[in-house]
Amino acid sequence: MPDVLNADALATALRTAGRRVTTPRLAVYAAVAAHGHLDADGVGRAVRGELGSVSTQTVYDALGVLCELELLRRIEPAHSPALYETRVADNHHHVICRGCGAVADVDCAVGDAPCLEPSSARGFVVDEAEVTYWGLCPACQPTPGG
Repeated sequence: MPDVLNADALATALRTAGRRVTTPRLAVYAAVAAHGHLDADGVGRAVRGELGSVSTQTVYDALGVLCELELLRRIEPAHSPALYETRVADNHHHVICRGCGAVADVDCAVGDAPCLEPSSARGFVVDEAEVTYWGLCPACQPTPGG
């Protein structure tokens, strides 16, 4: 599945799952696809810019349905609001700037795997590990000699 579905593919995915195709659901998906790593407030602003008046509850409901159907992914970085993205079909990670909060996708970790498998799962069946890298983006890094 590609990272971003077109409107027809999204509508088909919703119908196949037995869900109604609504203008707010399509607009919420399009907002996340266009901007990536948006929080619910950012999604709401983008949707309202496109459609006019849309309630906050409608935005949250659409986000919930799209995440439940795995058409969007919700990530929850520490000390930050939940963010939404369209990249759902792979195991990837994120790098987040401590200065400005910019978020970028990072493909799966390479080299020695630091704690990707728990030393003891304590009876849990582990199906996912979230890795978040924190640092400073190029714009927030101090300039040499500055």
